[in-house]
Amino acid sequence: MDHTGIALLDIVFFAMVAGFLILRLRSVLGRRSGDENAERWRPRSSQNPAGGTRPAEPVADNVTRFPDRTAAADTPPPAPGTVEAGIAAIRSADAGFDAKGFQQGARGAFEMILNAFARGDADALRPLLGDDVFRSFSGAIKARGEAKQTLATTLIGIKSAEIIDAALKGREAVVTVKFVTEQVNVTRDAAGAVVDGDPNRVEALTDLWTFSRNTRSRDPNWLLVQTSEQN
Repeated sequence: MDHTGIALLDIVFFAMVAGFLILRLRSVLGRRSGDENAERWRPRSSQNPAGGTRPAEPVADNVTRFPDRTAAADTPPPAPGTVEAGIAAIRSADAGFDAKGFQQGARGAFEMILNAFARGDADALRPLLGDDVFRSFSGAIKARGEAKQTLATTLIGIKSAEIIDAALKGREAVVTVKFVTEQVNVTRDAAGAVVDGDPNRVEALTDLWTFSRNTRSRDPNWLLVQTSEQN
């Protein structure tokens, strides 16, 4: 092979090497490694003819923005003595406490207790009531039985069940719920005559029920520990 052929092969070889190096440089410089200066990716101001600066042209914002995690930290704590403060205190002792879930459970407990009391089922009431309330309810059931009377209760509906008070007292979580309901209550004697109530009248009733639970206990159930009516 003459010198011309050798020179041509050298040129082709070096051209291939140069092309390879260019591709390698592009593959490296065209990627972000994660260590770049963040400032590099922000739009910069450009010089205007007067020597000052003008805002950079707006660019499309393709950056995914995450929630501001500092917002929760900046939220002030609930005011002392409020329902929110009581709920927060209960959650500090029982991370599983959920106010909305509690309200739903309280609705179910209200209906269960109301129906068990009406039919005089003290055994069904026992696991749902604190000692004082159980004594009161079971005493009323006993007195009704001795008078040979029966109570018929129809719960038309629970219009609302709102937490109006909450507190952590030592280990005890205490929550008071205001129930607004519509009911029909009729008490009859042994002959079936009405001695109290009206079977054709729907009453709008407001009851305040207080539930309690030991936050150190493995038993997740709440007990009804106090009841009262609101006129």
